[in-house]
Amino acid sequence: MRIGKRRGFAAVAAFVAAATVLSSCSSATNAGPASGSDSATAPGADALNGKGEVSINFWHAMSGTNGETLGKLVTEFNAAHAGKIKVNLNYKGQYDTALAAYKNSSAAQRPDLMQMYDIGTRYMIDSKTTLPMQSFIDVDHYDTADIQPNIAGYYTVDNKLYSMPFNTSMPLLYLNREAFQKAGLDPAKPPTSLDEITAAARKIKATPGETVQYGFGATLYGWYVEQWNAIANQTICDSENGRTGRANKATLATDTNVKLLKWWQDMVKEGLAMKLDSNTDNGDNAFSSGTVAIGLESTGSLGQFTKGAAAAKNPFTVSTGYFPKVDAANTGGPIIGGASLWTINSGDAARERASWELVKFLAEKKTQVTWHTSTGYFPISKGALQDPADKQWVSQKPQFETAIKQLEGTKLTHATQGCSVGVMPDIRKDVEQALQAAVLQGQDAKAALTDAENKANKQISDYNAKLGG
Repeated sequence: MRIGKRRGFAAVAAFVAAATVLSSCSSATNAGPASGSDSATAPGADALNGKGEVSINFWHAMSGTNGETLGKLVTEFNAAHAGKIKVNLNYKGQYDTALAAYKNSSAAQRPDLMQMYDIGTRYMIDSKTTLPMQSFIDVDHYDTADIQPNIAGYYTVDNKLYSMPFNTSMPLLYLNREAFQKAGLDPAKPPTSLDEITAAARKIKATPGETVQYGFGATLYGWYVEQWNAIANQTICDSENGRTGRANKATLATDTNVKLLKWWQDMVKEGLAMKLDSNTDNGDNAFSSGTVAIGLESTGSLGQFTKGAAAAKNPFTVSTGYFPKVDAANTGGPIIGGASLWTINSGDAARERASWELVKFLAEKKTQVTWHTSTGYFPISKGALQDPADKQWVSQKPQFETAIKQLEGTKLTHATQGCSVGVMPDIRKDVEQALQAAVLQGQDAKAALTDAENKANKQISDYNAKLGG
């Protein structure tokens, strides 16, 4: 996983491999014998009494700078709990690989703490192998007031916080400041809708001497479509995005999505948008190299983009804006991304309690300041953003303030919580295939989305059937 990315699918090949794994292991029961339940009671602090040094295994998906930072934090935790708790870090590869490893592990092989990406949430719940964080919160009367509500909201199902948010990202619009200025556009007023992107792209293309080749260019990535639906206040799955009951159906061939795909087709036909595929590396490179003037990505790409822009053949300055709306009248907001921490129900009270102690440490304001300023991930702690060190970091990266304002201005609704369904990784791939069919192959937008919808609903039906009800 590249630094700050919200997902493990860095390339099409990796994504297809993940889909294959998920398709072959789509039943939550494949995680092994269910040893946990929603009603399980978490052990209290006394579970560590008289146990000596309790050793726990933490499976994670953080590499590069992210992995190094996590390692330093765990070292700090181990030093503070010497003789009482010892955390063993185990990198399990990118998110999709980590999920596959968890699905294929036996009860004896499972970790004590698992980092799982956002769209693996429903699977983890259905596996019945975890102890919901809510159970520890209730036992300890733990104060959750400092957790960003829109971040906690994603991992909350049936009013229960199942996992502790950890690394979080937000989607943003990125733009080439100099390209905007040359075209007579104000980079401080970035496009807020698809129509405004089109208008800006036309002006940029018509600018004499402009070095960028296209006004717009973005990866054909399913996560973006999920964002556009949330911003339009539309749920993707029934049962209010699977938040009030089990999701049984996905609706993808909506007017909003059809309009989105037709817009993308028209942008390519007019020469305003670069033809890109679902490989996020290609989309990211198109922006950071100065090939396109407007791009889409997560907050985690800010550092990569600013470095790339400075080293480009024609160096430029990166500016940011809110993720654009399909229609200017849309009043919703984006969905957070990233991953969270899950405590595994091992039957060993001491190890379960030790895992919770680490979770609390990683969620602390002080720790989140270090995590945020070292990795660029959005802090889950509201207090972290008020810390002097964090404020200084943000002041040096004013583009990040866009993400802060966007999150704070987003109302938590079932739409902005995102769809909670066990086959969400597969559904995202279905959407990407629809994007490719429409934008790259010229297929009718409605037909492409209808095909994706039919595939998604078959996957949901099969998944729910394997759950036994």
